[in-house]
Amino acid sequence: MPRRRRRPILPEAESALDRFKHEVARELGLEDDIQRRGWENMTTREVGKIGGNMVRRMIRYAEEKMREEQQRSSESSPEEPPKQR
Repeated sequence: MPRRRRRPILPEAESALDRFKHEVARELGLEDDIQRRGWENMTTREVGKIGGNMVRRMIRYAEEKMREEQQRSSESSPEEPPKQR
């Protein structure tokens, strides 16, 4: 069965994603295995662990950016007066 190669949505981000993948692999202690065996010989469990950690970190990054944006927009918008009953 031929392997699929997923391409990034933004092609200009491909090298940054590759560096990120290696950074996560290094943090998980898998960098030596990758250098010794190559990506094609890594187990599904190993590459899944790398991918899962990448996704978790990207979600955390996106949530932090959204929170910062929310804080900026709430700071810049004037407060609404209390509603009268």
